[in-house]
Amino acid sequence: MALTKNQLITLKINAVTSEGSGIGRYTDKDYPDGFVVFVPQTAVGDEILCKILKTDKKYAFGKLEKIVSPSPDRVTDPTNDCAVFGKCGGCCWRHVTYEAELRYKQQVVADTLQRIGGISITPEPIIGSQSTERYRNKAQHPVATVNNEPLVGFYAPRSHRIVAHTDCKLQPTEFTEIVDAVMDWVRENNISLYDESTNRGLLRHIYIRKGEESGEILLCLVCTSGKVPQAKQLGETFTAKFPQLIGICVNCNPDDTNVILGKNTYTLWGKGYLTDVLCGKAFRLSPHSFYQVNKRQAETLYTIAKQEAELTEGEVLLDLYCGTGTIGLTMAESVKELIGVEIVPQAVEDARLNARLNGVENARFICADAAKAAEQLRNEHIRPDVVIVDPPRKGCGEEVARIIGDMTPKRVVYVSCNPATLARDTQYFAKCGYEIKRVTPVDMFPRTPHVECVALFVRKD
Repeated sequence: MALTKNQLITLKINAVTSEGSGIGRYTDKDYPDGFVVFVPQTAVGDEILCKILKTDKKYAFGKLEKIVSPSPDRVTDPTNDCAVFGKCGGCCWRHVTYEAELRYKQQVVADTLQRIGGISITPEPIIGSQSTERYRNKAQHPVATVNNEPLVGFYAPRSHRIVAHTDCKLQPTEFTEIVDAVMDWVRENNISLYDESTNRGLLRHIYIRKGEESGEILLCLVCTSGKVPQAKQLGETFTAKFPQLIGICVNCNPDDTNVILGKNTYTLWGKGYLTDVLCGKAFRLSPHSFYQVNKRQAETLYTIAKQEAELTEGEVLLDLYCGTGTIGLTMAESVKELIGVEIVPQAVEDARLNARLNGVENARFICADAAKAAEQLRNEHIRPDVVIVDPPRKGCGEEVARIIGDMTPKRVVYVSCNPATLARDTQYFAKCGYEIKRVTPVDMFPRTPHVECVALFVRKD
């Protein structure tokens, strides 16, 4: 019988997706080979009762109704750790042990490389995080008015519906206290909250960063206007209550957009940045600065990237997508010259400042896209020996892979936050004469579906 919406079926879970759903195959006379059903909050080995929510020609989506026989990977009750697990769009693996989560992520990387990239390479053993709780150094809390009451929390999966919650177990406890204090200030001063349907209201997001090494905390209020009522009172109150708070900023974002930060930020009180230490180097971080949210695991990630780069003192290192310079500056002492390339002007300014902050004199940063930077280096008769890329989730793409290939570096170290685009890009690099030698998964974001990888590409000739 063909599956229909609201139908109840018994299902055995035998795999997981990269987004954290279990995969089962429903079989009967109409589906002798099995019909794929995706079910969130399930584990490999679960036998479940599943309610079908949506069907397609090749697969269906279901909801867990009852666990008939639990997987050995399961924990007893994930809501003991987090009351909004399954409602918030953050964590997807709280219902399994961390050991099981690492196995799942390892398999997802291997399967993705094979399925999309056609690569039969076996990834290195995944490197787990030192901590699975309170590891994030950044939080962005959306706000809204619901039933005439101010609400703060996190977005539900694949929506902009806010799930009310402030004590995220992935974030420092200080963040909860600061968010609660901001909402008290909102209520006391009748601050209007942003409404996406009308594009009206002042406060859009509460954004907090913390320097794990320094202990400094920076609060940023994302608003539609730079005019914040009772700003002086806010600074005085928060200074007394949170001694680790180093500054309060206001970011202006008046646009009708899903992008959180606007272009302009000004300092309301204190400093407009904090300082943290990564791999022995100091970095100044403003609200716009890119910085890995799991600092300790980022040091592991960068150490692996440096090992794969095999840098020597006479080489030129090109750091594409360099951001504020974090990866390149941690490797600058091992090369003759570091050249960073980044298209965001503010990030380039931060990178130059961070170089001066650490006394790095053999680094320079170019504000351009990859093509223009490559042209500039070609005009200067410079060919990098090693290229490091740390692109966004969309990956490098064919054009950037070709640009890198034209520069003929000996090695390319690819730091990826998306195994799917890494797998796709391996095909582009192969066309340019580069062979993937090794892939090392690193779990930067425990309890979430995300996993980073460090991949080494070597020129064939």
